[in-house]
Amino acid sequence: MSIHTSKKEKRFLFTSESVAEGHSDKMCDQISDAVLDAHLSIDPDAKVACECVAKTGMILLCGEITSQAIVDYQQIVRETLKRIGYDDSSKGLDYKTCTVLVALEQQCKEIKHAVSHGKSDDDIGAGDQGLMFGYATDETEECMPLTLLLAHKLTASIKALERNGTWPWVRPDGKTQVTMEYRASNGAVDPIRVHTLVISVHHAPDVPLQQIQKELMEKVVKEVIPEKYLDEDTIYHLLPSEKFVEGGPKSDAGLTGRKIIVDTYGGWGAHGGGAFSGKDPSKVYCSAAYAARWIAKSLVKAGLCKRVLIQLSYAIGLSHPLAISVFHYGTSDRSEEELLEIVRKNFDLCLGAIIRELDLKRLIYQKTACYGHFGREEFTWEIPKKLVY
Repeated sequence: MSIHTSKKEKRFLFTSESVAEGHSDKMCDQISDAVLDAHLSIDPDAKVACECVAKTGMILLCGEITSQAIVDYQQIVRETLKRIGYDDSSKGLDYKTCTVLVALEQQCKEIKHAVSHGKSDDDIGAGDQGLMFGYATDETEECMPLTLLLAHKLTASIKALERNGTWPWVRPDGKTQVTMEYRASNGAVDPIRVHTLVISVHHAPDVPLQQIQKELMEKVVKEVIPEKYLDEDTIYHLLPSEKFVEGGPKSDAGLTGRKIIVDTYGGWGAHGGGAFSGKDPSKVYCSAAYAARWIAKSLVKAGLCKRVLIQLSYAIGLSHPLAISVFHYGTSDRSEEELLEIVRKNFDLCLGAIIRELDLKRLIYQKTACYGHFGREEFTWEIPKKLVY
């Protein structure tokens, strides 16, 4: 839908989604990042690439890990499942009885040599080639798309009501989706109203549909969505399937890294294709993506543009980026070349510098695995850098 109102202004719809902690793929992300944090807690230089697969009654860990740490994978998996709420087979998985399979090997010697042989921490090479994007927009204080922020807040609100005992009938799985009408003018975007809301909540049997819909409206929608964005034309699809008793990996297999749009910008900007979870900081798919977001938010907060997209690219074994690109959508008084020069003067984008400046060897990764990696001030890449220009 695109409604032209003038040559420079138009209206359009845009949709973003979020998924619950107990969504099969998100559960796998959390397990992979729990394994990563466990290794980093003992060996900050551990090389970790941990994938997780989930299906009925089973969790499989696979990948490559080289670490000085001795980690109890069984305990990590079961504690993560317990925290998420998978404590009974009727919910799709039981942390007490599920099978945990481990197929982890050492990091490939050729990759290890390319990344670290004869190199200091500052000169560490990228663990793979790839391209990464960072995005920021002035439509919210967090410099994040409002569609995604609201979707995450809806999902988090449902989990909070389950955890505090208000909604004992809620189960771990679930999804939300927000479609908003935007006004675009000279490259900048401004959210006007919520067009459509979708909430699918995993629930216990024998809970009436009408009760679920009523409580979602009163305790989630009206509490989370600012009143100014809701109107008589807003469309609500609250539990559109009418029943969502069977969820989790019993109904859908889970896999690490399949929610990369939920993790980033909800479909806005761009994505290089690499997943974040279960990867140590030598993997540029996560560390350089954090740096790109840091750059983008710093530019917007400095008032240099209203909206911006940053692209970085790297090659295995090389410490420096191959290319840095800036796209400001026409929202800056400066040229993209001028903004690029400001980026080059203010940010050292060699991998070792990114790891050091963003303090990426800390135990932060399990926290990132739900409700998005961006737009949350607890993370270093969300603190804008004071730019010199």
